[in-house]
Amino acid sequence: MSDSKAEAEVFLPQSSLEEFRSKIRGEFIRPGDEGYETSRKVFNAMIERRPALIVRCAGTSDVVHGVNFARENGLALSVKGGGHSIAGYAVCDGGLMLDLSAMKGIRVDPNRRVANAQPGLTLGEFDWETQTFGLATPLGIVSVTGIAGLTLGGGIGWLNGRYGLACDNLISADVVTADGRLLTASDSENQDLFWAIRGGSGNFGVVASFTYTLHSVDNVLAGPIIYPFANASEVLGSYHEIASACPDDLTTAVLFTSAPDGTLVVAGVVCWCGPVEAGEDAVRPLRTFAPPMMDAVQPMPYRSLQSMFDSAFPPGRLHYWKAGFLKDLSEDAIDVLARFSAERPSPATAVGLQQIHGAAARVDRAATAFAHRDSQYDFIVLSQWEDPADTAKNIDWTKSFFEAMRPFLASGVYVNDLGQEGEERVKAAYGGNYDRLAKIKAKYDPDNIFRLTQNIVPARE
Repeated sequence: MSDSKAEAEVFLPQSSLEEFRSKIRGEFIRPGDEGYETSRKVFNAMIERRPALIVRCAGTSDVVHGVNFARENGLALSVKGGGHSIAGYAVCDGGLMLDLSAMKGIRVDPNRRVANAQPGLTLGEFDWETQTFGLATPLGIVSVTGIAGLTLGGGIGWLNGRYGLACDNLISADVVTADGRLLTASDSENQDLFWAIRGGSGNFGVVASFTYTLHSVDNVLAGPIIYPFANASEVLGSYHEIASACPDDLTTAVLFTSAPDGTLVVAGVVCWCGPVEAGEDAVRPLRTFAPPMMDAVQPMPYRSLQSMFDSAFPPGRLHYWKAGFLKDLSEDAIDVLARFSAERPSPATAVGLQQIHGAAARVDRAATAFAHRDSQYDFIVLSQWEDPADTAKNIDWTKSFFEAMRPFLASGVYVNDLGQEGEERVKAAYGGNYDRLAKIKAKYDPDNIFRLTQNIVPARE
């Protein structure tokens, strides 16, 4: 199912379609063609939309021709990188979908410590190449996520305390804008566009390649420490005290999640990206809350940490998420977290607190479009289930949980966590940078071609 209003399908003469097809190097896919059903599917099985046409791009020229064709023919245009947006904006009804998932080129320069990467890559594929040289850039925390949407929305991951967000490590990007131009966005070229794509999501064009700074990250001290749910209040209270003062090299998260036998547990997850010996001292206080059920913190390749939670997000599940930023873990907030977690209707659902601190929090709010530069937690209710008959009870529980937590939350929300929640929540995702983003949107996309996003409406004079 889809809870968005479908955009009307535009019927085109066969001659126009054939002319367009002749310009495309990649796959030109229509309903009924082989590959159509696979290409239109996205991570969230709640989304059920049917594009009139899919172009599975082989390179930048396909992107340019696709954007031009959609604009010239009044077609709704959606762009799929990894397809992991909970809102499902990667796929449209009745329009043209540009599927970038085949664009997986990457070149790593270990001497300059930079990587140039195409938008179809997943985190795991990117890490596979960079880790060969003991290098990494901050990305997310699940390796099957696409790099494109993650970076454009900010990109919160395990290295944020030491090296910032994914968008903080972006050196430049090649962007196909609404008028079909290919522009380089960097500190020296099209600086306003470069500012906007670092947190402004997909509102300003289709990024055909990203260039990132790489850092020396090989083995990390990482893994989960799992406690009984009965100790939740004690664990979260002590965790917050320690996390609030932890060094940049240590980034943490807390999850209410299921043990392999389905039992609800509290898991504290850590990543120490400095020297392993020093990490043992930094992590030690996190092991003293209560007798743990399991302590799996150990030295491991960074790539292993990045894929540790992949199995918790298998394809084909229905998802409904709610999220916000939480700056303080008060006793009352902990009580609400524990009470609702105990009542979750699906054992696949998890409740997470992902730490943002250190380098990510010290960037000026106006330096990039990502405005939420505080030491805080990304609080997220990751509701997921398999049977469509269970949809109503899972959504109702998630909404009730979020409303109970709302008094403790800051006004913003991480755009990559956001579903289809209305204009005010979209504005909250961009925070105090929204008005500036709207002006840049008017310059690069005045007709709102790239509206199938967490949409920034072009500013009008």
